[in-house]
Amino acid sequence: MKTSSIYSAIRTLSIALGAALFVATFSHAQVAGGQQATPMSSGTDSLQTRLHMLTDVQTQGIDHKEVDAYKAFYKENEDLNKKIQLGQAFLQKYPKSSLTEAVDAGLVTAYYTKQDWKDFYASADSALALKPDDVDVLTNVGWVIPHVFQADAPDADSQLDKAEKYEKHALEVLPTLPKPSGVTDAQFAALKTQKSSQAHSGLGLVYFRREDYNNSAKELQQVVQDNPNPDQTDLFVLGVDLQNLKHYAEAADAFTRCSKLGGNLQDRCNQGADQSKKLAQIK
Repeated sequence: MKTSSIYSAIRTLSIALGAALFVATFSHAQVAGGQQATPMSSGTDSLQTRLHMLTDVQTQGIDHKEVDAYKAFYKENEDLNKKIQLGQAFLQKYPKSSLTEAVDAGLVTAYYTKQDWKDFYASADSALALKPDDVDVLTNVGWVIPHVFQADAPDADSQLDKAEKYEKHALEVLPTLPKPSGVTDAQFAALKTQKSSQAHSGLGLVYFRREDYNNSAKELQQVVQDNPNPDQTDLFVLGVDLQNLKHYAEAADAFTRCSKLGGNLQDRCNQGADQSKKLAQIK
């Protein structure tokens, strides 16, 4: 293949990436049976943390009916629509509750699973208005924005700015988080590592959308390096980053790792690996 043809293929790959990322990102979401799914996690850690948080505040004189409504919302994992109804009902009945932010944050996860982006962002705004340091919400929203990004949207640039702000703030907050009661040191460390990886992944996609391939690659390399279970999208975008930076051998490695994961990006990763290997030989 001629050099010009290879670079044309890279350009075509980059242009087609938006739709491919959307499909790849959400095809593995656990939507069957209304199960929760959060970016890069099963949602279990967030749920566990919030249930432990509830134990901490139960002694503060919260009415038992309010506590029961909160528990019912967080324990509903079979019917997604019912979960959303329970959350909305809680917010309507207890708008000034100390548990309102936690319910808003839970609805963020529910709307993510449903791919209801309007309500996803609205719930996130409500949660962060009450608790600006909510790492779950910050990382999830900052991760979703660049994955569902539409370059022709009127607020495209401001959305990327918001995602960058959220992920950077999450990384600032993470080292200062107090350990919830009932969570072991190992569990808490694993949760913080997971959230840190998600934040760096979100930043990597933000920079990629801005065609800042150098910073995108730096962020994504932190996520996939020594990671036995990397995200396929992260590897794919890293491969495109490295191609654009003319680090073709490294790009081939990233695409090859990506291709071994199966999934909707497997064919594109195989193509990227072949292209990068040919470019490395030309170089």
